[in-house]
Amino acid sequence: LLALFMVIAQLSPELEEHLRAILRPRQVARKEILLREGDTAKDIYFVESGLVRSYYWKDHKEISNWFMCENDVFVSVQSFFFQEPSYEAIEAMEDTMLWGMRFGQLQFIYETFPEFNYHRGVILEKYYAISERRHFITRKVSMLKRYENLFAFEPHLLGRVPNKYLASYLGMTESTFSHIRHQYAQRHRSKGA
Repeated sequence: LLALFMVIAQLSPELEEHLRAILRPRQVARKEILLREGDTAKDIYFVESGLVRSYYWKDHKEISNWFMCENDVFVSVQSFFFQEPSYEAIEAMEDTMLWGMRFGQLQFIYETFPEFNYHRGVILEKYYAISERRHFITRKVSMLKRYENLFAFEPHLLGRVPNKYLASYLGMTESTFSHIRHQYAQRHRSKGA
C-alpha cells in the first residue's frame, strides 16, 4: 500500500510513519462477509492478496456490483464517506489479505497531512473513471460488447470469478452470459483460422 502511495507522490517521513502505525492487517477467509447490507462501513481497505466483491439484492436476485483484487483500494463508498447504512454487502471470494484503516483515522490524515489529499484525489479519480465506464457499458452497449469490454478491461476476473457473478455484474442472466461467451470464443477462433 505504501508503495502505491509512493508511486502517486512521495510521502513525507511523518506521514509514512503515521500510516505504518495505524494500518491494520486483516486476514479474511473465503466467503467471509466484510460488510452486511444495512450496516455502516467503518473501514477502508487495500487488497494485498485475494479477491472481494460487492453485491446487492434486487427482485430477490443477488447482483454483483464490483470486484476488487490485488493492489485495489475498496470501500462501500456511500456508506463509508457519509457514515450511513450500506445498500450493499461485501464478501471475500478467496482467502484474502487486507490492510485497513478506520473512518476517523482517514479523516485525521486529511486534516493533519494535507499532502495526502493529492493521493486521495488520484485514487478517487481512478475509481470514479472505472465506475463511469462500467455504468456506461452496462446501460448503453449490447451484451456482446459488455463481454468484450470485460475481456478487454478486466480479463483477470475470467476464470477467477464464477460465471453467475460475472453475469449479474454485466446485467445479464447466467445462460445469456454462457451463450455470449461461446459466441465470443467462436468469433475469435474463426478470426485466428
